[in-house]
Amino acid sequence: MAAPAPPGAPRPNEPHLSAPPPSFNPNLQRTPGPSDPSLSQNFQNLQINQPSNAFISSSSVGPMRPSASGLVPPFPSATSAPTGNFPGTSLFARPGPPPPGIVSRAAMPPFGPPQNAVPSNIAGTRSSTSSFPSQPPPFAHRPSPASTPSSGPVGPPFGTPSPAFPTSQVMRPPSTARPSGLGFPPFSASGHAGPVSNGPPGIPGGKFPGALPGALPRGMPGVAPIPSPGGGHPSIVEPLGPPSTTAVGPFSQAPTVRALPGSVRVGSPGIMPSSSSSQPPPPFSSGGSFPPSSSPFGVQPWQTQQHQVDPVVGPDAGQPPRVLGMPPPLPSQSMAGMPPAIGQTGAMPASSKIDPNQIPRPIPSASIILHETRQRNQANPPPPSTSEYIVRDTGNCSPRYMRCTINQIPCTVDLLATSGMQLALLVQPLALPHPSEEPIQMVDFGEGGPVRCSRCKGYINPFMKFIDQGRRFICNLCGFTDDTPREYHCNLGPDGRRRDADERPELCRGTVEFIASKEYMVRDPMPAVFFFLVDVSLNAVQTGATAAACSAINQVIADLPEGPRTMVGIATFDSTIHFYNLKRALQQPLMLIVPDVLDVYTPLESDVVVPLSEYRKQLELLLENIPTLFQSNKAADSAFGAATKAAFLAMKSTGGKLLVFQSVLPSIGIGALSARDAEGRSNISASEKEAHKLLQPADKTLKEMAIEFAEHQVCVDLFITSQSYVDIASVSVVPRTTGGQVYYYYPFSAVSDTAKLYNDLRWNVTRPQGFEAVMRVRCSQGVQVQEYSGNFCKRIPTDVDLPGIDCDKTFMVTLRHDDKLQDGSECAFQCALLYTTIYGQRRIRVITLSLPCTNTLTNLFRSADLDTQFACFLKQAAIEIPTTPLLQVREQVTNHCVNILHSYRKFCATVTSTGQLILPEALKLLPLYTLALIKSTGLRTDGRIDDRSSWINYVSTLSTPLAVPLVYPRMISVHDLMSKEMDDSLIPAATPLSSEHVSDEGIYLLENGIDALVYLGGSVDPHVVQQLFGVSSIDEIPAQFVLQQLDNPLSKKLNEVINKIRSQRCSYLRLKLCKKGDSSGMLFLSHLVEDKTPTGLSYVEFLVHVHRQIQSKMT
Repeated sequence: MAAPAPPGAPRPNEPHLSAPPPSFNPNLQRTPGPSDPSLSQNFQNLQINQPSNAFISSSSVGPMRPSASGLVPPFPSATSAPTGNFPGTSLFARPGPPPPGIVSRAAMPPFGPPQNAVPSNIAGTRSSTSSFPSQPPPFAHRPSPASTPSSGPVGPPFGTPSPAFPTSQVMRPPSTARPSGLGFPPFSASGHAGPVSNGPPGIPGGKFPGALPGALPRGMPGVAPIPSPGGGHPSIVEPLGPPSTTAVGPFSQAPTVRALPGSVRVGSPGIMPSSSSSQPPPPFSSGGSFPPSSSPFGVQPWQTQQHQVDPVVGPDAGQPPRVLGMPPPLPSQSMAGMPPAIGQTGAMPASSKIDPNQIPRPIPSASIILHETRQRNQANPPPPSTSEYIVRDTGNCSPRYMRCTINQIPCTVDLLATSGMQLALLVQPLALPHPSEEPIQMVDFGEGGPVRCSRCKGYINPFMKFIDQGRRFICNLCGFTDDTPREYHCNLGPDGRRRDADERPELCRGTVEFIASKEYMVRDPMPAVFFFLVDVSLNAVQTGATAAACSAINQVIADLPEGPRTMVGIATFDSTIHFYNLKRALQQPLMLIVPDVLDVYTPLESDVVVPLSEYRKQLELLLENIPTLFQSNKAADSAFGAATKAAFLAMKSTGGKLLVFQSVLPSIGIGALSARDAEGRSNISASEKEAHKLLQPADKTLKEMAIEFAEHQVCVDLFITSQSYVDIASVSVVPRTTGGQVYYYYPFSAVSDTAKLYNDLRWNVTRPQGFEAVMRVRCSQGVQVQEYSGNFCKRIPTDVDLPGIDCDKTFMVTLRHDDKLQDGSECAFQCALLYTTIYGQRRIRVITLSLPCTNTLTNLFRSADLDTQFACFLKQAAIEIPTTPLLQVREQVTNHCVNILHSYRKFCATVTSTGQLILPEALKLLPLYTLALIKSTGLRTDGRIDDRSSWINYVSTLSTPLAVPLVYPRMISVHDLMSKEMDDSLIPAATPLSSEHVSDEGIYLLENGIDALVYLGGSVDPHVVQQLFGVSSIDEIPAQFVLQQLDNPLSKKLNEVINKIRSQRCSYLRLKLCKKGDSSGMLFLSHLVEDKTPTGLSYVEFLVHVHRQIQSKMT
């Protein structure tokens, strides 16, 4: 094999690629003035894409822990391992610096407010003392909430410097001799508490080194609040009336119930309580508030995943009755936190109405979950995507990268159809890991490339079986037997595994990254090209959109990767197109006007896109002058299509990112559009029958143009800063086909949206991303890919082409059976992503997931993943909206929910009375989220066409953790922030989305991952208004307000909460003021999805409706 090559270094016969300079710092910003502590500036202090400078000696990780096979998993040892403020940063990290795939970052403690390493008012400088002057890896960790600063008054935003970070190393396949070294930092026998884990302790009562304070593992002394798996009780809700009545009445006699473990019974609350004294409290008190959450990444609506150990036996075990022959609940389906008395016989008569505080609602949890992807050679069900968890990759990939809707695969298509559920994968190949997780290992096989199956071309992974003393291997995807390459041969151990399996990342990790050999390149890897195209038409200039765009671009140029491979171009457009010759020594840039918008061209192509390192000053000067240059512009037309095509021609030879700022409807030149009818011109919804036609592109011109962009690896991102109809359904075709994204600011306000525009642009260019990518998902025999959904171009059936790919992009992969699977076997899925990093390195990220197959319907319901099910549910609805009337889409959504619950009721629950609604524990919140989806922006008939189109585009690439908050937002009360007990969490407990919990004297914050609505009741205390907004009356607060941090505790607390939420969502949420009694107040109330509306049911009524539908199907 070839000699090892350091990251970024050219190998023999490979073209030379320029690496970034050793002192490169991607996030260094110009230092602002001392009087500039703004909220938008502080969002940049989140250090979202910055490495850590903390280290820990490998000598502190403790003794070795043997693997499941009895073999020690020694990766090459080193003298240091990165860590940070997070006590568990090195929980699973192998000693030594991380590979080039990940920058290790400091993280926050699991409880308590963020800890700032540097005060937000101290300007940072570029570090020049790093002991490891090497190229920064292109991928960073999940943003660390530890860096969330306190807020200040709004001003120009700025960034923070990156600390020193360790050199990245490439893991080359070792020789057959097994080098000594440390593997995972093992469990120690010290007996200290550690985080909640879903895997077994290596030593009873043991802990991980660096255990998180205050989070005890289940099964340890003093862990009373965490019950054993299946040891809690499902939720109880009062009975739903018989189908012949409209009111909900009592039962004359409570029926005898024999329900499966893992079921939620919506039935009598009057059942006699269990005698166990250790039952957890009900999930809600009479006040209806949620338990507190301390998640650094978002609200956690479900229970944490518990330790997989034998259930507690004894009077305090709290086990519900088990049905003979049925397996126990999966560990991910904890039933803690529910009211007692489910499953008890001899129930007492029910009350006469449903108690809204007892129906299923999301229950946040403050525990951090330690998730081992496989344990005892079996797949572990993943924790909820909205919870905070730390993954240890033990064979299956992290659920951040790939999740399945059902964690046990049905053996037959008939079994899947009976369940009513969808079989699909959600793939987010470049997702941000938790800062405490070990980085993805890099492997370089040299010029020969990674080992692959010769039939299906699947990549080597932990589930390929080696036979004949290691001389051959059987592909786990297609079953074909291949000869092992001579240089890759290794003898097998007594357990049948290769003796070096635990030393090779590709044989023991579910996610690994290979350095691509020359056979994976059709050309030299492309440089990092960023082309900015700015609308300077009359409307854009007058609304301040042009000035805001130029200011944002000018600031983010400092964040682009340095070095000769980073290229930048700038153009402007109105009814004509304006390029700028930047290669004029010591002179102002020369404007070159292209008047022909029907047959466009690019003048002086080589002078339009220039190296950033050589022309930074000229670029900054040009961006400062553009708003002044066009301040008297009278051209109202927009040649959007022609300008985009002209910019593409300038980038055609290289490819890259094209970032377009558009303010008005494209009205001239290529791809010109018109307000298609009265609905579009008036910004109102169309009739029920015709509305969906306005959500389809007006013609094929832009689609054909976008396909050409994708073929030349140009990715388009669109920033729409409009105040009128712009036909997003048509213009969004370009970013959707090229792997880009649509940012929508309506109505754009130069006062309140400038900071968000800057932050969105900065995250767009600095987040982990790649270029010229190709992705394919392979499946085991018996299952095949049916369809891909997301933002991409598809030229051949098996692959998706991605001119751009980043950490936020998620793809839905629907699956179908083509043969029967064997019960007890495993079905594997493998996603391979070939891409180029921003530093010109060609890589292959391989993500593998192997799940058990089952012939039992109850196992399907027990292993259902609610988060993934609902995210697919949401994406499927967004796909249907442009081609199907909304009423029909809403019916399909409701029927899907009813069919799943009916299947469970009919085949998996044994109840003597039809007067009870039985919900599977894993899917107990499905009715609530279904109702929320029906009332969402995309499915409401009273919304603007552009709003609905924007919603569809957002959902198209939405990640699993953000799916639920989009339709079921988080609401917290603000007026009483100082009096709340936070339980060490900065963000207070969420409030149910019902007007019963909204007081007229209160102020509330509601966020859904996009917007943050601040609602003021009609009788708010003037003193509170003065503290938060600096005025004495609600009427004095402007509609386009910018939240200032005033000098009082309540204002500071609110700013801290908003900054924390922004860090969780990786989004600079757009603040909107909503007042009771006006249209903005109605916008807020429309998000209270549990309320009855003129066109929708309340949550209680929807449960009654679902129950009646199930009863109708049963009869």
